[in-house]
Amino acid sequence: MNVLTKKPATGEETGKHFLTGNQRLYALVAMILIYALFAIFGRNFFSFETAVNILDASYYIGFLAIGVTFVIITGGIDLSIGTVAMCSAMIGGVAWDKWGLPFTAGLVIILVSGALFGLLNGVLVSRLKLPPFIATLGTMMISLGISSIVSKVQTVNFPSRTSEEGWFKSVFSKVQLPSGAMLPTGAILLLAVLLIAFVVLNKTKVGRYTFAIGSNEEAVRLSGVNVVFWKTIPYIISGLCAGMAGIAYASTYTTVVPGAGQGFELDAIAGVVIGGTSLSGGVGSVFGTLIGVMIMSILRIGLPSMDLQPHYQKLFTGIVVIIAVLMDISQQKKR
Repeated sequence: MNVLTKKPATGEETGKHFLTGNQRLYALVAMILIYALFAIFGRNFFSFETAVNILDASYYIGFLAIGVTFVIITGGIDLSIGTVAMCSAMIGGVAWDKWGLPFTAGLVIILVSGALFGLLNGVLVSRLKLPPFIATLGTMMISLGISSIVSKVQTVNFPSRTSEEGWFKSVFSKVQLPSGAMLPTGAILLLAVLLIAFVVLNKTKVGRYTFAIGSNEEAVRLSGVNVVFWKTIPYIISGLCAGMAGIAYASTYTTVVPGAGQGFELDAIAGVVIGGTSLSGGVGSVFGTLIGVMIMSILRIGLPSMDLQPHYQKLFTGIVVIIAVLMDISQQKKR
């Protein structure tokens, strides 16, 4: 039977709603409980300013996580998204600062660079049959090298908020209202990308094949589907989202350092897993991914409010990821 005429799964297995599936529900409850814990015991945690800081900490990781959700649903992995995001930002920044291109062109170059890295990953995995772990690990190394070569091992500075090109900071991070409060416009953009990803994943042919390949790639191949093509698309989406993450990072921190980005992919993948997307493929939800990313952002901002060092975040994140994977294994056995 052609996979286009029969959806790969329904209900809980497709993850079409962020409350569909016990693990996503548990993640939502956990997010609320963690926030409440910090609000009660943390210093000055329960405030509008802290909420904005939490959103600030989730922008670039959120874009990375949304993109890699598509890859993980296919049963693959993308370890290169962190360094690809920074390398793409480095290329776009150099194009504007050193090569004299218009700043808007530099932003477009960032997105195109990310998509090209994603295409490279897709070709390596789908056509050349390299294991996703090895292929994307290699791309991680390539992006690190290109980042240093293009920048000549120098830090690239993006426009400040007061400069003519500083408009991008208001679009990708936050803008100050006349009252003095900060409006997190980056959160609005992240939500817009999330909704687009939801539609693509659940209402289009790309999404149906993504779920189908993750559920049973051989069955999709025997149905006469061009698996090489459709398996490449999620990696391109992941690379494009990495480019957006690079822009979001530059708008938040202004400077990009050569060789940066290692470790970002772990935060993004952890958010995806915590949100209920199965590492074995075939099951996932971008709304669940957003919950996972928010949990990690709350931990990142909340732990210092309780006088705990940031490295405790890695400890607690690791524990949460292990619990999430164990829950996923349990659900697979039940299915």
